[in-house]
Amino acid sequence: MMMVFITAVKNRGGKLSIDCRGAWRDNVFVERLWKSVKYERAYLHAYDTVSNARKSIMEYMDWYNQKRPHSRLGKKTPDEAYAERMSPVRGQCKKSGDST
Repeated sequence: MMMVFITAVKNRGGKLSIDCRGAWRDNVFVERLWKSVKYERAYLHAYDTVSNARKSIMEYMDWYNQKRPHSRLGKKTPDEAYAERMSPVRGQCKKSGDST
């Protein structure tokens, strides 16, 4: 199953970093996201319970993806940028007979 995934990624021009070479670059984006979560939400609130923290952080993540424009995305939200990138892929799937 894993080889099917790897082959599909490589056939589409993707690069994998599963052997630790270059892995630090893969983590930069996740680390930046968590820095934003911590400084823009978590550190600003004193949560009474884990469920309150979870709810608040999920609300932040919804806002982050749906409402917060990002300079690296041309002032688009992550959801807008994702939808824009996926439109051509969806068109290719329909052309090849795939219904997704």
